Amino acid sequence: MAADTLSRIFSALADPTRRDMVARLSGTDATVNHLAEPYRMTLQAVYKHLRVLEQAGLVSRPPGPQPRSVHLEAEVFDLMDNWIERCRRQAEERYRRLDAVLAAMSDDDKKDGSAP
Repeated sequence: MAADTLSRIFSALADPTRRDMVARLSGTDATVNHLAEPYRMTLQAVYKHLRVLEQAGLVSRPPGPQPRSVHLEAEVFDLMDNWIERCRRQAEERYRRLDAVLAAMSDDDKKDGSAP
């Protein structure tokens, strides 16, 4: 997976309105008009948000006449989850190494008699 894919995904989700749209779409597909209802913005602005989400691969709209439902592409979250999980494992490994170093230092202090 290219780094730009993750960058586009995280960039798209950086906006609270787009995050809210994604959250709402996680329950069910919706038309653009339905998605636009809670926001105080023009329909054109909603379409701009959707275009960003589409370019990031987070949502799709089938071709055809209006109204078309917007669909959440859930597999994109697997990409994000894999990246986050890899970072989490690396951080945990660093903490395990630090714990081992601190434990060894503590053991050395006890052997030297300098520990309280």
